[in-house]
Amino acid sequence: MVEAVLIDLFSLPANLQNNIRGLLRNTLEAIEKCSAIHAPCVYVMCCQRQGSERKGEREFLLPALRGFQSPKRRLEVVCAQTTAAALYTIKQRLDEKDLSIIKVILPTLRKYLMKVYIDHLFTAVYQFEFEDLQVISDSESLQISEHQHEGQILPSQDVALIRSEIQTYLESLPSLKGELTILRSSLIPDDIFLHGFTTRTGGISYIPTLSSCNLFSSSKRRDPQVVVKENLRRLANAAGFNPEAFHRVKVDHANAVCIMGKTEPDNYDGIVTDQKGVTLAAPGADCIPVLFADPVRRACGAAHSGWKGTLLEVSMATVNAMVSEYGCKVKDILVVLGPSVGPCCYRLPHEAAKEFHRIDPKCVRLFDSASPYIDIRRATRILLERGGILPENIQDDSITDQNQNITFCTACHPDKFYSHFRDGTNFGTQIGFISIRD
Repeated sequence: MVEAVLIDLFSLPANLQNNIRGLLRNTLEAIEKCSAIHAPCVYVMCCQRQGSERKGEREFLLPALRGFQSPKRRLEVVCAQTTAAALYTIKQRLDEKDLSIIKVILPTLRKYLMKVYIDHLFTAVYQFEFEDLQVISDSESLQISEHQHEGQILPSQDVALIRSEIQTYLESLPSLKGELTILRSSLIPDDIFLHGFTTRTGGISYIPTLSSCNLFSSSKRRDPQVVVKENLRRLANAAGFNPEAFHRVKVDHANAVCIMGKTEPDNYDGIVTDQKGVTLAAPGADCIPVLFADPVRRACGAAHSGWKGTLLEVSMATVNAMVSEYGCKVKDILVVLGPSVGPCCYRLPHEAAKEFHRIDPKCVRLFDSASPYIDIRRATRILLERGGILPENIQDDSITDQNQNITFCTACHPDKFYSHFRDGTNFGTQIGFISIRD
């Protein structure tokens, strides 16, 4: 069942520009006659002419809309100077109403352009179907057809122009939820390493559970890769690293480690390097983003440690990779645990809790319950210390000076952090990042 209809009148033949009201009215009448389309929301996308105000454009079109507004069908005209701006505005409207199945009615020549915009601005959460809007300019009549032209693709230069238009538009958007904030550890020497842990402020992601500096895109969430890329660009500018030399772990909730410069595994939760200017990153939205730094051998690493990765000792696997690849000594390696779900909030089924109880009974609270509380941070520290990391070289929530604490509970601070545990499937992601200064 179609949930919304998008009518693309953005690029009209020159001889129809002065009769847009009649054109729109004819289009809406044609839609009404198509019994296959029963949508509560209709969005009309058109070009805002230079020098005109958006409100004026809408008022100009109002006569064409009379008779089509009803409690069952909501209709909105979206005028913008670029297709990217108009389509992104419509995406916001769709997301506000949690709509995902959209029928797009547009002139045939616009179809393959529109598909490129949609591929960049939407994810697999959304489903689109297309109908051709045949514009016969001499009679100013419209016909809706299902005629398809499969197999056509746009020239690469046209795709590049669309990408540039989208990027320019996203860069123009204001930051949401305040300024971009980066948390830094006093344990890692700032003169050798650039590092930090992000919070949720200062990006452009607008969906409540993703707002605003979401740094991960997937087919199951509503934030597209281009938005995440813009958030990363803003983070890179604020932190001072090159976003083109940025490498994030490919999460598998296991303990494989990628060695920069060697063959990259398909999936890995740890990554290490001794190359200057290369930024490594690990995501976290309850799972622990862990950063590693050796100021003696000048090597660094990052790891993603959820409860499964913690039990598989992904942190020690990352340490061992630094030792074997770069000649690091375990006693020289500094380890910082970033914002993550705390023992105050995190619960696991009893069978999983048994594994943490074996590491140390203090890692589990209410052990006899069906879902005990788990301290994955404490378990991580214990396993690191058993592997030879000096206790004073680990920073976590046990730090004496709480003013220096950066290992906040993500679930407890919705204003600062994302949390899968708290927010459900459409959650945002923060990261920990580190690089060796040039």
